[in-house]
Amino acid sequence: MIYTITVNPSIDYVLQLDELNTGEVNRTSSDVKLPGGKGINVSRILKELNLDSTALGFVGGATGSMFKELLAQHDLKTAFTTVKEDTRINVKINAVEQNEETEINGVGPAISADERQSFMDGLKNIGDGDIVIMAGSLCKNLDQTFYLDIAKTIQKQGAEFVIDTTGQALLDTLPLHPLVVKPNHHELADLFHVTFKNEQDIIDHARKLLDKGAKHVLVSMAGDGALLVTKDKAYKANAPKGTVINSVGAGDSMIAGFAGTFMEIKDPIESFHIGAACGSATAFSQDIAVKAKIDEVYKNISITEL
Repeated sequence: MIYTITVNPSIDYVLQLDELNTGEVNRTSSDVKLPGGKGINVSRILKELNLDSTALGFVGGATGSMFKELLAQHDLKTAFTTVKEDTRINVKINAVEQNEETEINGVGPAISADERQSFMDGLKNIGDGDIVIMAGSLCKNLDQTFYLDIAKTIQKQGAEFVIDTTGQALLDTLPLHPLVVKPNHHELADLFHVTFKNEQDIIDHARKLLDKGAKHVLVSMAGDGALLVTKDKAYKANAPKGTVINSVGAGDSMIAGFAGTFMEIKDPIESFHIGAACGSATAFSQDIAVKAKIDEVYKNISITEL
């Protein structure tokens, strides 16, 4: 089984309008409310790939009820921990004529000590052969060791883990050998306080994450494609042609495609190919990509050894 953990899920209120004028009344041409959160996006892509997963996380309040109603439309297996405070709302504004995306993300609920313990108790059934995918930001009062505590717990029980976060929370988990980590090129530069001059710089710094313990490193580079870096080799996936409609969830889709496929076939290159297709397909979609779109984009991606 694959378990996805979204510590701080959201209702994503996506607004489409021709032009955003700050300080004025703006009217949308369309809007949609989506169940958001990086781990939720991963579970939805896994579903499209016909892979089962169980979504875990903290959900609460009236917005939490609405979140679960929205998520129910996608027929995912869930085991959320109920909390007292409200699930957050994130606002995503797409200004078409300006070709700009603006995001306003809510903070999310504070998690009590009892709620945290209830969540940790729910991890007891995870064990040999399972993969846990941890993705996204932490709630405001959870300490930065929360992902590390989860990784230690599930690893003792025989499971592998994937982590998609940034900063010290990512670095702290590397000695436990995550199956894959996926910073984008900006996040990777920030980790090492550098500015990349070329692609080789990115590969060299990705290898530093391998040296610290990661088994595979994916680096997304937006319109420049993506990289897979292993101990001995590096591979590049081209960015296929298409109109970017909504980049929210593209990185999560890449993680889902890679981790889900790797769990099935243990081939990092083909897993990378499918992961890159999932990421681009979501970027070319209003919402998380469907299987037909993933298959279409897959044909337009080539993997090159560098």
